[in-house]
Amino acid sequence: MRFFRGFHAPAGQPCVLTIGNFDGLHIGHQALLRLLANRAGERGLPASVLTFEPHPREFFSPLDAPARLTSLREKLLLLGDNHVDHVHVQPFNHRFSNLSAQGFIQSVLVHGLKVRHLLVGDDFRFGERRKGDFALLQAAGSEHGFGVEAMPTLSVSGERASSSAVRTALEASDFGHAAHFLGRPYSIAGQVAHGNQLGRQIGFPTLNFTLRHRRPALSGVFTVEVEGLHPPPGRLKDGSAPAGGSEQSARGGRAPGSRVRGVANVGIRPTVGNAPQFRLEVHLLDWSGECYGAHLRVHFFHKLRDELRFPSIDALKAQIGLDVQAARGWFFQHQGVPRG
Repeated sequence: MRFFRGFHAPAGQPCVLTIGNFDGLHIGHQALLRLLANRAGERGLPASVLTFEPHPREFFSPLDAPARLTSLREKLLLLGDNHVDHVHVQPFNHRFSNLSAQGFIQSVLVHGLKVRHLLVGDDFRFGERRKGDFALLQAAGSEHGFGVEAMPTLSVSGERASSSAVRTALEASDFGHAAHFLGRPYSIAGQVAHGNQLGRQIGFPTLNFTLRHRRPALSGVFTVEVEGLHPPPGRLKDGSAPAGGSEQSARGGRAPGSRVRGVANVGIRPTVGNAPQFRLEVHLLDWSGECYGAHLRVHFFHKLRDELRFPSIDALKAQIGLDVQAARGWFFQHQGVPRG
């Protein structure tokens, strides 16, 4: 998959295109991308996606924009998994937001990306004040020689598959419901960064991820599995291999292989001073070693409790010990249950 900034076709090559934010890449998105790949294959053209950074609602209403399900990097990884050839990431700024619907058609679709066939969701709107609609696209397609096709809404048990539905399920800690919409367990991918070593000092070392420019869709303490670790021989605490048994590249869960169980905290760490950014911290149950800089994927399965402020570090340490016991008990009860 090739990645481009902006909406200019590589070497003037025509494409089959879809447009959207694709936050979370749920099963509705996946169905749209399968159709995109089919239409592109029929025409011998690249399957292309135009998406935006930041999310338009983050641009217009940063204080009340929805929580992000995926970072830009995660979204690109997921798009690559779904047979997309080209991804164009358009900076969503004042200039782009003020582009009229007709200007969008001329600048982006006709001259920029040289679209030969366009697939959009049935509720797609575009251009300044979202004045552009499907009927306008159809008229433009007839004029400029590109096909326009609408993808109907996909429902699960009568409920529309959407990023909003995933967020609602995560807010309710209904991970099974979220997984139905996503087609996989909810996860966060990121790069392991250096922390302040507090976890190590109190006997519970953690992997630290800074969730840059992002308010997560969930908060609290969770049972998780971490994918992408290289388990060095002899470094497992119990002397055995993690579930799955094979090593893999530390690329955020991009290859099949082992997962390591853990306890994760997502939040602002109120006991140690309220971090300026949301952070994800994971204590691994049966793995030890250094992995700074590794890109890992953290899969979420069950909420143990809300994030709390404790009166002292000792009280925090005691609660983490209880969280670890609770997590081990949860995994024991659910051993042998497929988790995606």
